[in-house]
Amino acid sequence: MVGRRQVLAGIGMAGLAVGPGAYAQTAWPERPLRWVVGYPPGGASDTFARLIAAQMTPRLGQNVLVENRPGGGAVLASEIVARSPADGYTWMHVDNGILVYNPALYSRLPYNPDRDFTGVGFIGRFPLFIVVRPDDPVRDFAGLVAASKLRAPTYGTPAVASPHHLAMELVKRRTGLAGEHVPYRGGPAAMQDLMGGNVDVVVIDTATGTPFIKDGRCRALCVMSETRSALFPDVPTLRELGHAEAVAYGWQGMSVPSGTPAPVIERLAQEMVRAMTSADIARRLADLGIEYQPWTPAQFADFVQRENALWRPLIRELGIRLDG
Repeated sequence: MVGRRQVLAGIGMAGLAVGPGAYAQTAWPERPLRWVVGYPPGGASDTFARLIAAQMTPRLGQNVLVENRPGGGAVLASEIVARSPADGYTWMHVDNGILVYNPALYSRLPYNPDRDFTGVGFIGRFPLFIVVRPDDPVRDFAGLVAASKLRAPTYGTPAVASPHHLAMELVKRRTGLAGEHVPYRGGPAAMQDLMGGNVDVVVIDTATGTPFIKDGRCRALCVMSETRSALFPDVPTLRELGHAEAVAYGWQGMSVPSGTPAPVIERLAQEMVRAMTSADIARRLADLGIEYQPWTPAQFADFVQRENALWRPLIRELGIRLDG
């Protein structure tokens, strides 16, 4: 793993002293900044935006104000930021849906994530678990696949076209599992219906699912990440169960409008790494089992391109559309 000190040095501050028209370190920022989140207050995206903003505010010398603009798969928020001046004062909280899924889910978008945004920093990958009730006779993932041949189970996720939903469809195609999707309004609602016996299986992310798994209110059959979760080392990955290509995550990051000066992006990238590796946020990530890498903007961009190559063709193959 690349160390924090190495990444900070690699991101560096050299770009802050470039030629005419550049933003010098002493000239930016000169006023408060805003971090736009396309989801309501209280969720994982909002929570992490506020935690990171609180860490970055004193180092930037200006308040970072989190602005919630929910609506339409974060399309509204994405359009607001895409049309904002490329001056580093408006940031976008991004995730799988905003940068990767939406171009395949909507026939028309008021923004183009490939053209309108430049990545700044990575927040983390959220492992996804397949869970059942504690008393379910299915004891492992192989048993779930076998049982699904006789009767396809219902599986709940937080929403249509959520990372959880698309991950399960990927798993179905790569393992032979059968299942009928039941979308909910958020992960907690899906988990409540699982415990109530109204749905057979739930795909849940580590941020929402950890308390349920720890308390024994559900049983995790597998995790879709590349390696086992440090929180639940007894839960196998699908990869080690023989399904090498069944890997999926939810993830989050931060972007700015394309055209933002490189020195500003470099400064923000450096401050995001400092924030993410602060004791408070590092502890929060560890408690929730979220996987963080101190990626540079270029590394974040490469990651998004790999995600595009996997998920956009799958969404089109599935025929999922969110605008009719």
